[in-house]
Amino acid sequence: MLRIALLVGTIVSLWFVPWILVKAWIRPLPKTVQEQVDQTLSYGFDGVIVYVDQAGKPPAFYTAGYHNRENKIPAKPDALFKIGSITKLYLAVATTKLVKDNRLSLDKTLGDYLPELAERIEYADKITLRMLLQHRSGIPNFTDHPGYWNNPPKTQNEKLELVLDLPANFKPDKKYEYCNTNYLLLEKIIDKVLGYKFSIYIKDEILIPLELNNTFSSLSEVKNIDELMSGYYVGIDEDLKTNDYGMNGYGSMIASAQDVGIFLRALNDGTVFNEGEQELYSYVYEHGGLIPGYQCMAEYHKDIDAVVIQFMNTTDFTGYQWNLLQITYNRVVKILRKAKDL
Repeated sequence: MLRIALLVGTIVSLWFVPWILVKAWIRPLPKTVQEQVDQTLSYGFDGVIVYVDQAGKPPAFYTAGYHNRENKIPAKPDALFKIGSITKLYLAVATTKLVKDNRLSLDKTLGDYLPELAERIEYADKITLRMLLQHRSGIPNFTDHPGYWNNPPKTQNEKLELVLDLPANFKPDKKYEYCNTNYLLLEKIIDKVLGYKFSIYIKDEILIPLELNNTFSSLSEVKNIDELMSGYYVGIDEDLKTNDYGMNGYGSMIASAQDVGIFLRALNDGTVFNEGEQELYSYVYEHGGLIPGYQCMAEYHKDIDAVVIQFMNTTDFTGYQWNLLQITYNRVVKILRKAKDL
């Protein structure tokens, strides 16, 4: 009976193996990045853009699939893209600059800056800005609210209402838990301290100095919507390009792969900072982004001195597409490492 039970258990476990992930993982590694990018389309993605900035070489662009599948427009290396949570890196840099300018303090609390929320967010008097930056606040994540993406709130305050008066997930600074609410609160704090939208500050202090002319804080800033890569969700025919999911100006910036790469290089080599700022920086130096129709990865790889950005304009409800992004991204990096070793 035990042997039969084990056999049944094995068959059941194999039945639920996401074979598409296994296939992507074990396939022979192509010799070139372009071959890998082309191969990625076989996993159900509509379009892919990869940007590589490797020291000593000119920037390289690789594309496959469609910029817009309805009109059969091929993927464009300079297309704009919704970068989702990569936006948090820009916000963390902006926070750092304000701390250096003594307009914010990493050790002051949420209650200090937003006293109106003191009774509605547990431990508001103990959650510091540093904890918000590092996802160590314990505040519930508003995007985890049931059915959030079916009808997303349109404003900051509507998003925040989804988690107000809820118990904390844990006591401040006791754990790490990725949470979009942390950065929504940082946005509100910065807006209050500045007296205007944080996105204007990011433009003045980060985008203009780095000459990032293809980076925008919101969909409304994009003059030609055709420059924005279409976004698709598996099982839905609609192009999600014009849907901002209540993020217009808050939550997701729009940028080209090269602009993201230039910013990431500046973040990692410190040139985005003024004197004394990098020592205060309290967040990570790489990030991914995921919103319906758009997912991306931005990382710097010190061993090959390369910034690699990957955009993919298809997402799904299973999470497999996100897993495939990670697998295919890592394969691109492996190809670059092999080429460097030759």
